[in-house]
Amino acid sequence: MDNRSSRRKETKNGSTGCNVASKREDKPPVKATVLQREVGLLSGICLIVGTIIGSGIFISPKSVLLNSGAVGPCLLIWAACGVLATLGALCYAELGTMITKSGAEYYYLMEAFGSVVAYLYAWTTIMVLKPSSFAIITLSFAQYAATPFYPGCTPPLVVTKCLAAAAILFISTVNCLSVKLARYMQNFFTAAKVLIIVLIVVAGIVKLAQGNTETLSNAFDGTSVSFGAIGLAFYNGLWAYDGWNQLNFITEELKNPIRNMPLAIIIAIPLVTVSYVMVNIAYFTVMTPNELLISPAVAVTFGNEVFYPLSWIVPLFVVFSTLGAANGSCFTSGRLAYVSGREGHMVKILSYISLKHYTPSPALIFSGLLAIFYIIPADINSLINYFSFAQWAFYGLTALALIVMRFTRKELHRPIKVPIVIAGLMVVMSFYLVVAPIIDKPELEYLYCTIFIFSGLALYYPFVYHKINWVAKLMRPITMHLQLLMEVVPPEKTE
Repeated sequence: MDNRSSRRKETKNGSTGCNVASKREDKPPVKATVLQREVGLLSGICLIVGTIIGSGIFISPKSVLLNSGAVGPCLLIWAACGVLATLGALCYAELGTMITKSGAEYYYLMEAFGSVVAYLYAWTTIMVLKPSSFAIITLSFAQYAATPFYPGCTPPLVVTKCLAAAAILFISTVNCLSVKLARYMQNFFTAAKVLIIVLIVVAGIVKLAQGNTETLSNAFDGTSVSFGAIGLAFYNGLWAYDGWNQLNFITEELKNPIRNMPLAIIIAIPLVTVSYVMVNIAYFTVMTPNELLISPAVAVTFGNEVFYPLSWIVPLFVVFSTLGAANGSCFTSGRLAYVSGREGHMVKILSYISLKHYTPSPALIFSGLLAIFYIIPADINSLINYFSFAQWAFYGLTALALIVMRFTRKELHRPIKVPIVIAGLMVVMSFYLVVAPIIDKPELEYLYCTIFIFSGLALYYPFVYHKINWVAKLMRPITMHLQLLMEVVPPEKTE
């Protein structure tokens, strides 16, 4: 009896053990609570192209033409902006493959110049630059989405603001719910915007073949040679190219970043440059410079002239284009807030990750709320100038960081090594773009921006450097309640 019962127990236990083992084998592997590597080469190209081609090419042509003074210099500036963006992206390719962390300039400035400079960059970018860029793009979306419903007049501000706020809420929600869904949406919008670019370019080629070359034949009449005006023209042109560094913000989510990052840059930015120059040529085959300057929406005016009675497709695809750029901006801005929170430069809750979706949802929500706040002024041109002044100061510092680390961090592995002359040229051009408009036409925006950047020191030394205890005690219950509300946890440390 004892032997028989013991054999039954062994059999039972053995079968149970097998069942347990099989159940364990059936369970999917548990993911670490970190951002997952889900972005491949195609999605990387779509992120760059989709973020660059947004509202800029449909808004900036007016400002570039106004400041350059003629069609010829306008086209040259568009091409030069593309070359400058490519050179900057090559510098970032070396930095991104050398320091394989998300956050772009944040970690590069930290490695080269220390914690204070990195903090000032994070403070300025998270609080102003990224959310204001998000706001600008969604305001452009709202302007194009509303224009067909108000023929012959400008849409009311309340309508554009409400539409922009709705777009921010929608895009932020998608990015909080799923990286994969946000990636698919980005790919779809990129395909849509490439299609409308192709349609505009083909229409322009047809118009050229029909002999509409009057505007282009007198391309250099009335050229402006003002030092500051050319700088402002570059500002607005480079605004349309902004996004060439977006892949560096998500390095930790990029599959095989050493291969895919430079490859995506080499494919994406020259493609955008050629597209932009061809689109501007197409505009000038249909509109005179004066007609382009008075147009409330350049691409819509072009569509009305060329595609009628199907002219509605232009605002529709421009809406897709701006939504894609807004989605890319939201995707990357959340990552910067996430990494700075992880390093202790922002409140810790921003570095937490959703347990269900593996997204930095607190950082994304914070960025979206700030963007809605920046919608209130609704002055796109002032926001562009404010954005460009500070952004190019940090671009120049980052290029300088590459030069500095060639001497101070020789031990770092560099899979890609660009000629140091390129980094030097980026430093010089960045300095020019920061200084020239201030000298030519001083504006209060530049002073406000400078004061805001250095005001971050008032927070850095007491709260980050000295780590005042009462602040940590005050934040602990707030962080705990927010963590429970949003179902987020601190990221796991991985090697």
